[in-house]
Amino acid sequence: MTLSGSTENQSPATSGKGRPTPSRKEAEAAASERARAGMDKKAAQKLLREKRTESNRKMREGMKAGDERYLPARDQGPVKRFVRDYVDSRITFAEFLLPVLILIMVGSAAKTGSTVAAVTSYIWSASILLLLVDTLLLRFRLRRALKAKFPDENLRGTTFYAFVRMLQLRFMRLPKPKVKLGGKPV
Repeated sequence: MTLSGSTENQSPATSGKGRPTPSRKEAEAAASERARAGMDKKAAQKLLREKRTESNRKMREGMKAGDERYLPARDQGPVKRFVRDYVDSRITFAEFLLPVLILIMVGSAAKTGSTVAAVTSYIWSASILLLLVDTLLLRFRLRRALKAKFPDENLRGTTFYAFVRMLQLRFMRLPKPKVKLGGKPV
């Protein structure tokens, strides 16, 4: 017969807070340390929150500036920088897709059979075709430029990365574009 406090058949938790619960001795020591420092729990949490806010602000500014240290892993590296610059140096139809889709939605609210509904249908078909052609052209030109500049690099995921960047409105892109329209990617 085993006692309920036995640890024989208990398995370690697979998820949780990621650290062990402090013992009573450790918790009391931490509380007395805060008391000696002149801080209660609320003041310590406020200080921690302020530090975290400052850290997040620095990270946002670094990301907007394109500083490699602050970029997420998906945006880091010379290949991704080249893809960003390549996409940012061109005007693509995909940049205007969102406003066009809004116009299509407004036009499709017109009653069926009207000329506005017919024009909207044609615009919808043309925008799909233009997006497809634009994406394929970008893909082939980008692949050729990447293979010329980075012959030994792994180019996996660059097409999707370029397509996602291409779909974003220019002023909303993060990291911010560093290359002007018509400029050369670095």
